[in-house]
Amino acid sequence: MTTFNDNFSKQASIYAQFRPSYPHELYDYLSNLTTAHDLAWDCGTGNGQSAIHLADFYDSVYASDPSQAQIQNAFAHDRVTYHIEKAESSTLKDRSVDLITIAQAIHWFDFDKFYQEAKRVIKKDGIIATWAYGIPSIERTIDPLIKHFHDKIVGPYWPIETKSIDQEYTTIPFPFREIEPPEFYIRKRFKLEDLLGHLRSWSATQLFIEKEGYNPIDNLQMELEKLWGDLNQPKNCSWRLYLRVGKLPA
Repeated sequence: MTTFNDNFSKQASIYAQFRPSYPHELYDYLSNLTTAHDLAWDCGTGNGQSAIHLADFYDSVYASDPSQAQIQNAFAHDRVTYHIEKAESSTLKDRSVDLITIAQAIHWFDFDKFYQEAKRVIKKDGIIATWAYGIPSIERTIDPLIKHFHDKIVGPYWPIETKSIDQEYTTIPFPFREIEPPEFYIRKRFKLEDLLGHLRSWSATQLFIEKEGYNPIDNLQMELEKLWGDLNQPKNCSWRLYLRVGKLPA
């Protein structure tokens, strides 16, 4: 397999522990759009957090990611098979997939090559869906600190590909007949340590540590502790999904 920009292997175990899972309602909605439920492809699966949910709706889930470390930390499921391969070159058969999902990953892909591959493997009446989420919303006093950390502290260390997330995926190419989806939110109860773990899983945070030689979360933690209250008390966290859904052109 050819090389790729691996932004997550170093923190793969942190990623698996602290990245929020997506709402069950999202998968229910997507599954209702496909006429058959034989095979779903979760592309750029990471630790498989989407793949295992798709297995509730599809007989088989093909989950792929080029990162061996991510696959090694993936969640096991008897209807999910994991494959270490790039999105642009799968071993799937032509016209075999009912649903393609790309969660928090498509901005890393070579769009032209991936879409060519997607159109090869998807069934004529299949569905493709890609989504991402930005920074969490917690409380009025806490949110500005997280945004400042995201934009200013680790901001210079975000890869250019992630700008499309800041633009809510409105600028990525999507050569399909689009379906207007409802809004979906990730909702979690996070203790402060969970939130800090989530921020630590960001690729920009890891690059900051690598380049600067210290962890920028240490300073943020002190500020958040002043606002959090009981550190053992979880708070409601939410992330809005930036979702695009489509079908093959007629």
